[in-house]
Amino acid sequence: MPEPVAPAPSRRVGRRRFLQATAIAGTLPALTGPASAGGAAPTQPAATGVAATGADVGSLFPFIRSQAVQKDFPLSFLHPRFRTVADWKPTARGTFLDLLHYAPPPCDPAAETVERVDCGDYVREKVWFNTTPDIRVPAYVLVPKQAPKPAPAIVALHDHGGFYLWGKEKLVAIDGEHPVFTAFRERYYGGRAIAIEMVRRGYIVVVTDMFYWGDRRMQLDDDPADWRDRPATMSSDRIDAFNARASQNEQLVGRTLYTAGITWPGVMFWDDVRTVDYLRSRPDVDPNRIGCVGLSVGAVRSAHLAALDDRIKAGVVVCWMTSFPGQLKKHVRNTIGHTKVVPGLLRHMDYPDVASLAMPTPLLLMSGTRDGLFDLDAVKASFATLNACYAKAGIPERCRTQLYDSPHQFNAEMQAEAWAWLARFV
Repeated sequence: MPEPVAPAPSRRVGRRRFLQATAIAGTLPALTGPASAGGAAPTQPAATGVAATGADVGSLFPFIRSQAVQKDFPLSFLHPRFRTVADWKPTARGTFLDLLHYAPPPCDPAAETVERVDCGDYVREKVWFNTTPDIRVPAYVLVPKQAPKPAPAIVALHDHGGFYLWGKEKLVAIDGEHPVFTAFRERYYGGRAIAIEMVRRGYIVVVTDMFYWGDRRMQLDDDPADWRDRPATMSSDRIDAFNARASQNEQLVGRTLYTAGITWPGVMFWDDVRTVDYLRSRPDVDPNRIGCVGLSVGAVRSAHLAALDDRIKAGVVVCWMTSFPGQLKKHVRNTIGHTKVVPGLLRHMDYPDVASLAMPTPLLLMSGTRDGLFDLDAVKASFATLNACYAKAGIPERCRTQLYDSPHQFNAEMQAEAWAWLARFV
């Protein structure tokens, strides 16, 4: 027979013993309460007013702000202990990679082309390839017919936009596509499908579906047929309903990834690095001439791809760059979600410090002065940090930061500057 188990001590006795063992029991009031013999209920302090903070998190903001690093980030290249990029980058990049908690092994892309469409001056391929040994990612690859091969290539990175039902299709116009794309591109891309703009400039362009978007969207067991098949006849209300559900469940997916021991940014950034692996496996791509570009979350991806992968020769980052202390008060709500949180990162580096890991890769960063997602002073501060990093590295001409009188968008004027930058360096 099993040995008898002594009854567990009461919670009160257990707590007293813990306090005694940690030598703090004598500093606390007696553990008495209403049930104690002769004991009176403990007196509660009178309610006091809470000072207004103007912050989205109200009364919690002073504590949160007090915990945040405000300046002198210990792993910034601007810290005096770092003298050269070569001395600094392995430590800073290694710390960042550790914080992603996700490191898939290299693998053969094992690419399969499942569709090829002649689009006149270019060919559109639909391709599936591996980014990990067990994950296959869908992509469109646009190949210019007239460009000499091997040709330079661009990783075009789609946005968030609160629009999850499609991903890569935001950047690639297709005959018979849903009319919703007309309004979407007009709002965010100057009415243009930017992957087509780039292939017509002689680049091979790859656009993948980011995790949770497009062909990689979250589908539930009882989803209706239109959400599964995405017909061009789907009503705008049905598209809005899917996107609303996806938005509501983004935090659940993020929490589930973290519970599994990995981070959403880890999945996102490593998929993009492995996309470079895929491009370099193509005989029609010049492996030494690959760039990247993206808007919004696509800009987050572009900045980090350039920061993590030295094979990128130039990057364009549109409407994402800020200094995080300036975001804390009012700008976390719609800019720092589960797709972008790298736990603990901001105790080491600010966002421009991470982007500067790209050095010596040339970076063009553009933002709008009317972009309400970001505190404008914080954007200016981040630009100053980036320029200072490149100047310290002795390559100030390889960083360009530009403010436009525009909202959160990649408009025609910005695109003209982006294509000129890529033509210069890729």
